[in-house]
Amino acid sequence: MSNAYVIVAVLTAAWVGFSGFSLLRRADFVTQPLVEYGVPRSWWTLLGLAKAAGAAGLLVGLAVPGIGIAAGIALVLYFLGAVVAVLRARSYKTVAFPVLYLAPVVATLILGYTA
Repeated sequence: MSNAYVIVAVLTAAWVGFSGFSLLRRADFVTQPLVEYGVPRSWWTLLGLAKAAGAAGLLVGLAVPGIGIAAGIALVLYFLGAVVAVLRARSYKTVAFPVLYLAPVVATLILGYTA
């Protein structure tokens, strides 16, 4: 396991975990775009929990690689879904935001695979 993988995995988990926590506490900077994209409020808790679980899975993956891989794949699917939601809402100027979460998750998976 390389140092780069550990650092990227921990930073990615922290960033995704913060996003999940922010959604669970209903921070305006997270929920306002969801309203604009038409994401039902009834989904918000599950989406926040999914992000938090994915972040935790990336950390557990440092000790149990299979869990990290599963968490990484789940997060890639999550953020691809977010990209689709943003595009469906025709909010092209904000599509970069889910991509900014997607990229480090992909990097974590790649580094984990090559480590």
